[in-house]
Amino acid sequence: MLNARTRVLAGLAVLAMIGAACASDSSTTSAGGTTSSGLCASIDTSGTDALANICASGKLRIATDPKYAPQSSFDVQTQTWEGFDVDVATEIAQRLGVTPELQAQKWGVITAGSWNDRWDVSVGSMTDTIDREKLFYFTPAYYYTPAAISVSEDNTTITGPGDLTGKTVCVGVATTYQDYVQGTLKLGAGAPPFDFDIHGANLQTYDTDTDALDNLALGDGVRCDAAISAQQTIQAYIDDGGKIKLVGDPLYYEPLSIAFDKNDPSDSQSLSDAVGKIVDDMHADGTLSSLSKKWYNGVDWTVTSASKGSVSASPSA
Repeated sequence: MLNARTRVLAGLAVLAMIGAACASDSSTTSAGGTTSSGLCASIDTSGTDALANICASGKLRIATDPKYAPQSSFDVQTQTWEGFDVDVATEIAQRLGVTPELQAQKWGVITAGSWNDRWDVSVGSMTDTIDREKLFYFTPAYYYTPAAISVSEDNTTITGPGDLTGKTVCVGVATTYQDYVQGTLKLGAGAPPFDFDIHGANLQTYDTDTDALDNLALGDGVRCDAAISAQQTIQAYIDDGGKIKLVGDPLYYEPLSIAFDKNDPSDSQSLSDAVGKIVDDMHADGTLSSLSKKWYNGVDWTVTSASKGSVSASPSA
């Protein structure tokens, strides 16, 4: 038989184990991570929808382009991400109460839809178009961008879209810029109206917008006579020493949104709604404006008035 002292010590040990187990239950999720904060603290993680699954796992898997500075870029040497979209994605994950997990994906793969649960969301400056609405749920726009024309810094003959007939125009594949040159672009609700001003151009596509700009920078007419991308992307390329320049007025303005796969094995509608509310909150509290000014030389591209500016838009006050 155990003596009295042994029985007391054994009892204390059992109580300590019970206390440790209770403490563990209060600080971990069902997936073994830390307790959810933010929105996930109020989510029933026993559900089967995408929002419940993310809150249960404790992480948000985010697909974005690793070669789309200043929106998103990945430094292979330091193994770090940076950019406007990266900061936006990180803030969304924090407000959900989960850890962001960024994944480098090709744009054509992202925009094809049917992600098959490889990632949860695209935070990659995706434009809401009529065709894409068949594949994705979109949040309200988190910022706006003008589509702009760039040419070699040595070019003196191209000053606008009317000069591109018969010229080779380079763009990223599966982008609205490709659709625009082909005359098939249909933007979603809220986008300003526009005209197709490029006719008879020869279209050349590359994996990313940056690849298109790299080929333009090889020299006037070497591979491209012009390239189309977001003004912010072109300007960042120029600021980084790229031998190209902006010409003409914007071709059109696009509201950019966060996208969720409608064919997700777990219903992503609730996740889309939750992140849409976070986007609204980030507009209201000034977070998106601050991030825009951080990455775009003081310019606030997150307000609708940004889509009424010109290629030479100036920093906001």
